[in-house]
Amino acid sequence: MSAAKKNSPWLWVPTLYVAEGLPYALVLSVSVVLFKNLGVADEIITFWVGLLGLSWVAKPLWSPVVDLLKTRRLWIWTLQLFIGAALAGVALALPLPHFFQITLALFWLVAFASATHDIAADGFYLLALAEGDQALFSGVRNTFYRVANIAAQGGLVIFAGKMHERTGNYATAWALALALAAGVVLALGIFHRLVLPRPVNDVAGRAVSTEIFSANFAETFLAFFRKPKILTLLAFLLLYRFGEAQLFTVAKIFLLNPRAAGGLALTDVQFGWIYGTIGVGALLCGGLLGGFVVSRHGLKFWLWPMLLAIHLPDTVFIWLAYARPENLFAIGAGVAVEQFGYGFGFTAFMLYMIHIARGPHATAHYAICTGFMALGMNVPNMWSGWLEQRLGYPHFFVWVILATIPSFLVALKIPLEAEFGKRSGI
Repeated sequence: MSAAKKNSPWLWVPTLYVAEGLPYALVLSVSVVLFKNLGVADEIITFWVGLLGLSWVAKPLWSPVVDLLKTRRLWIWTLQLFIGAALAGVALALPLPHFFQITLALFWLVAFASATHDIAADGFYLLALAEGDQALFSGVRNTFYRVANIAAQGGLVIFAGKMHERTGNYATAWALALALAAGVVLALGIFHRLVLPRPVNDVAGRAVSTEIFSANFAETFLAFFRKPKILTLLAFLLLYRFGEAQLFTVAKIFLLNPRAAGGLALTDVQFGWIYGTIGVGALLCGGLLGGFVVSRHGLKFWLWPMLLAIHLPDTVFIWLAYARPENLFAIGAGVAVEQFGYGFGFTAFMLYMIHIARGPHATAHYAICTGFMALGMNVPNMWSGWLEQRLGYPHFFVWVILATIPSFLVALKIPLEAEFGKRSGI
């Protein structure tokens, strides 16, 4: 393989974002189905899954470590090997008597390593691609991040459902599914060790003592909070998905719960096809389209259409909760509409985080952005199950729509240049 082909973004961007998306989907989405199958209560699932997500919130605290120690390339493939080993541990723990406590601890290790991997991978993306290509490949990275979601929420959940049909035991079925996931992540670690390019600017920081390291760490972190209009930027990061954050886990439980509990009573196989395959496929298409149109017209032109796209389709779940259709095509179509809008609208959020992070500490500052994004996602997620239990599904989904209003208000105030995100030459 020639050096040019080996370093082509088409070779490593797709697989890098598959490797970034898989553990995230496993910890925050697939674990919901796993714990539901194994009899864990709804409120406990939403609370603990939301708590697991706080690993992505806290990652800005150690993002300068990734910036200052070793190369992003080294962080990437070593963390992928660690994540694969931890997932193998989850697979081994599922048949044990205290599986919930053990798997939570192992999922926390996966979450911590995955959050750290995100810092390195996103920083590597910013270093290895010219700014003019970042908007174009934003669609590619989002697409393959969603491919990972299809593989996890679709393929893996379907596989677990089929294994349960054969074995009659959810613990065994999920142990086999997670062993498969562990093998894939380990293989990706080996692959990236061999094929990732070596950008000349991917170098470790020059901290030569504890004092210098601490000073650089503090300066990197504090520089973020000196950015102009920082309070407005933080409000945007925290509120852009405030409604969606509360829908995230409850929507999955709603689809899986029996009709006597107000749900739609999907089996794992049906859930895997409808939410994990059709839904994520629609989300993927929305993300691809979002990256394409922004690269042509710029983010400012598309910001408000994307805001509407990510929020208004949430009304689908109001209809599902009131109508409670039994037709799988109708359910799948509703989920596809909501997920397409989410994929299209989320592109604006991803690109605006790049806008905020620009500067000499882009890797660490992008990680800080994603940390605040995760805070805005996981704290509302933690209370969502409790709130749904008190409101019921129909009223809860109405509340989700009302909770989108703050994101529109803060979007009026954010700074954004007209040409940002537009690919040069267009």
